[in-house]
Amino acid sequence: MIKTAVLTISDSCANGIRQDLSGQTIIDLLPDDKFQVCRKIVLPDDFQKITDELIRLSDRESIDIVFTTGGTGLGPRDVTPEATVSVSEKIVPGFGEIMRAEGLKKTPNAVLSRGTACLRKNTLIVNLPGSPKAVRESLEIILNVLPHALEMMHGGGH
Repeated sequence: MIKTAVLTISDSCANGIRQDLSGQTIIDLLPDDKFQVCRKIVLPDDFQKITDELIRLSDRESIDIVFTTGGTGLGPRDVTPEATVSVSEKIVPGFGEIMRAEGLKKTPNAVLSRGTACLRKNTLIVNLPGSPKAVRESLEIILNVLPHALEMMHGGGH
């Protein structure tokens, strides 16, 4: 089983103003026979809190994949990609590139998403957009390649 964490980055969700629909969308899309959701966490758009949690999940909890949702836009408090890159040991640009390229086929606004992916220790961190619709579209694009990515991370062949 792929040990998974879902990290929602949203001031309004963290403050209880809005329900976390995007994090739940991720959980709903993950096949139960491959993914075990070990943690579901909601944080405000705060660089230090995001980095601290990403480090904890990768270094101490040994999570295989952390999906973040939110904080990838152009807003003044959108810092998820920067927090992700700051804890990164290897950047994996293909995830963000393919999600933007495929998203562009549905909306020109896809180019405004700054989501990225990286490796830290034995954890793959993938930034997804903040809206449930964009989360669904983006995750569906990359879902099938994730088991192979993990295999490669752990020394498996191409």
